[in-house]
Amino acid sequence: MATVEECEKALNDLAARLAARDPSSNRSTLDRTISCHIRDLGLTWAGRLRDGRLEDITPVSSTDAQVKLNMKSEDLLTLVAGDLNMAAAWATGRVKVDASVRDIMRLRSIF
Repeated sequence: MATVEECEKALNDLAARLAARDPSSNRSTLDRTISCHIRDLGLTWAGRLRDGRLEDITPVSSTDAQVKLNMKSEDLLTLVAGDLNMAAAWATGRVKVDASVRDIMRLRSIF
């Protein structure tokens, strides 16, 4: 199990990686609120996906986000590190996603 600090760092690393992308290569038009619930820690972070970037990541007690991710802490770390494929994680139930099918398909460009 990862720590709260490791999960928060992973989310911030993901946000920094997305922000560093060349804007001309950004094909994502996804503009959605997003939450990430970490089951084994019982914690949730929320933010906004906009123009290919992840912004305003904050811990929350509840959320009505348009895209909701639910996973274990270790899965978050391996996803962000690129060692776990998002589609495979979703297909095997390691990552649960509550979102429209269209949004689920667009998440592939984030991880």
